[in-house]
Amino acid sequence: MKVVVAHNRYREAMPSGENVIVDTEIAQLRAAGVEVLPFQRSSDSIGELPLAEKALLPLSPIYGRAAQRDLAALLEAERPDVLHLHNPYPLLSPWVVRTAHARGVPVIQTVHNYRQVCSSGLYFRDGHNCQDCRGKLVGWPAVKHRCYRGSAAQSALMATTLAVHRPTWRSVDRFIALTDRIAAHLRDYGIPDEHIVVKPNALPDPGEPTVLGEGFLYGARLSPEKGLGVLLEAWRQHPDGSLGTLRIAGDGELRPLAEQAAAERTDVVYLGLLDRDGIRAARDQAAVVVATPTWNDTLPTVILEALAAGRPVLGTDVGGIPYLVGDEAGWVVPPRADALAAALPIARDQARAVAPAARARYLRDFHPDVLTGRLIDIYTGLTANSDHLRG
Repeated sequence: MKVVVAHNRYREAMPSGENVIVDTEIAQLRAAGVEVLPFQRSSDSIGELPLAEKALLPLSPIYGRAAQRDLAALLEAERPDVLHLHNPYPLLSPWVVRTAHARGVPVIQTVHNYRQVCSSGLYFRDGHNCQDCRGKLVGWPAVKHRCYRGSAAQSALMATTLAVHRPTWRSVDRFIALTDRIAAHLRDYGIPDEHIVVKPNALPDPGEPTVLGEGFLYGARLSPEKGLGVLLEAWRQHPDGSLGTLRIAGDGELRPLAEQAAAERTDVVYLGLLDRDGIRAARDQAAVVVATPTWNDTLPTVILEALAAGRPVLGTDVGGIPYLVGDEAGWVVPPRADALAAALPIARDQARAVAPAARARYLRDFHPDVLTGRLIDIYTGLTANSDHLRG
């Protein structure tokens, strides 16, 4: 089995769970004997592009000329069995699907967000959930509200890209939906059930959990949809020190909120932006990991990492979080300050009893030994079907 894994990496300055998942999946596939050919571009490289390519950059989401040239050469030289696409924006473009199909290579895409319809990919804007572009031929509401990078011009380009590539997405041979909610999003978009497989991400086993620490860890991008404001509002409803320590890790536009909370209270610590080792150390110090997005977050990596480390999760009942936490690995409440405030002392008191179930859920449902085999089965089924059709 020979697989091209295509991914436009997000900027390293803003750590991306999707980058982590792609790197991890490549390592897991190679460990299982699959020959993986990464075809990746990084948004960090945009500033270093030659002038000719930089001039064409606004068109890259639609076509991505340099990427198509390089991908075509790779496909013709290596003749892979499958192209597995993750994020195509902005440097790869969905056109990679057409480039692969033109050379007889079937395409799988793992769907990490809602960008078949939504220019930002989040179904979230101005502090609230939004589906204004759903069902529209062209997503003009995204232009009106500057949903992509805060720019009307860039939002217009992304809305146009999504309209142009609607037939491209519907030609993908198989979609991997991380949860049932993503599968429902794809069906709503017009993808038939037989082209959708539900398979969550896997993370490598970090080994037996360390002794449970105390308090809570919130580690996420500090942006409105990640729910830091709601969490801090809930935290302030309890006396200083009564819940243990709230450690906040990450960076973003809401960093002043984290810094203010740490200045006001002795039980809030702002750790700043941490690397993987730093996050691991902070998680080891905590008893509970908190994930409080207010948008329909698809499959937060921070929760997978918590379960693998034997840390129960206090999460909001949006997106893929109820699926991840299940009935046994933590607590799920509405994304409101009053609901979180009521759940915080419960999580504090029950953490040690629930921790073994968190680890057990990871081993049963999210371990690479379980999910890598399923991914290879998806590849095999697709290539067998393609061979049959060609025959």
